[in-house]
Amino acid sequence: MGPEVFIPTVFFLFLGAVILGPIWLRERTRQSGHRLVQQALERGQSVDPALVRELTGGKTPQAQPERARKTLGNGVILLALAVGFAAGGLFGDSNGMYVPATILGALGAAFILLAMVDYADKKKEG
Repeated sequence: MGPEVFIPTVFFLFLGAVILGPIWLRERTRQSGHRLVQQALERGQSVDPALVRELTGGKTPQAQPERARKTLGNGVILLALAVGFAAGGLFGDSNGMYVPATILGALGAAFILLAMVDYADKKKEG
């Protein structure tokens, strides 16, 4: 197996491990919490709902960050990256920088639109 096959294979295996590893660890922790609660209930012990929520990985509403603000921040960062790539394509030697700039710009605009929708929904509820 030559480097033209080995390097992409290692890259995609690493990418899969980085994405799937935390998901697997979080699920394993959640299952451990479920087993602990199940054992306590089998023994006839009462279980505090806050403890169950913490052991099973449930999040309290106060712990969740404000969604619209986070989405807006992501959109601004992606638009800034798009401007950087476009400037790199304009002032650099490579014209291939416009494709990633277009993709990042579209994603940034979509995030900003999503933040606007979230803010509008928040105003309707509150």
